Amino acid sequence: MHQIIHEMWNMRNMIFNFAISDIKIRYKSSVLGIIWSLLEPLLLLGVLFFVFSTLFKFEIPNFPIYLLLGLITWNFFKNSTNFALSSLVNRKSLLTQIYFPKSIPAISACLSASIMLIIELGVLGVFMIILGYTPPLTILLLPLVFLLMLAMILGIALPLSVLNVKYRDVEFIWGVVIQAGFFVTPIFYRFDMLPEYIQNIFQFLPTVQLLTMAHHLTLYGTFPSYNTIIYSIFMTLIILGVGYSIFRKLQARIVEEL
Repeated sequence: MHQIIHEMWNMRNMIFNFAISDIKIRYKSSVLGIIWSLLEPLLLLGVLFFVFSTLFKFEIPNFPIYLLLGLITWNFFKNSTNFALSSLVNRKSLLTQIYFPKSIPAISACLSASIMLIIELGVLGVFMIILGYTPPLTILLLPLVFLLMLAMILGIALPLSVLNVKYRDVEFIWGVVIQAGFFVTPIFYRFDMLPEYIQNIFQFLPTVQLLTMAHHLTLYGTFPSYNTIIYSIFMTLIILGVGYSIFRKLQARIVEEL
């Protein structure tokens, strides 16, 4: 754990440059450029809002904000892991020419997604103003939730990046996981709407815990319970520790397998 923090600090300039480069390359051929990172959650918001407020009639207070925050949070998880998944493969030519820690591409991919997250949260703020919604003071703690989520994401992104080099099927498997996770996570519904036996299973998913925290801090002005906080921190540390261990074990042969 200490080693990855040390690497991130020592290589912070390279991480930042990689992150900016990734964003530029990603939207290079796009007419609207990075604006697409804003349009994606807004377009999906429009579709889901119509479906679940008109057809299925979900009665959730401040539903547009609830839904947009859920989409933004899920996009952060999805973008970070998807960007990291192909980060080593995309840096193939550079990895074979010069030496740098193999964790840097995945970390910079998560930073790229973090930059997009900040932009999308700005859109959420504008959305709140347009709707005349005044958030509770607990929203000031929302960045802590995303920092905790970033640590968890790193624990997933690092092994994904190296496993995708060794087993290219990982990309397709992870795509299915992401699609399933979208419906499992309470993005467009409240968690307590699920049958109790399903709640008892899904409540242990870190993404469910963290998104629920974000919703409560932003919309309800309530702090998560100590048990929820402790569990979320514990699971994040476990995921980060296990993920980094897998990464360290497999990173030695990355260049040869590229």
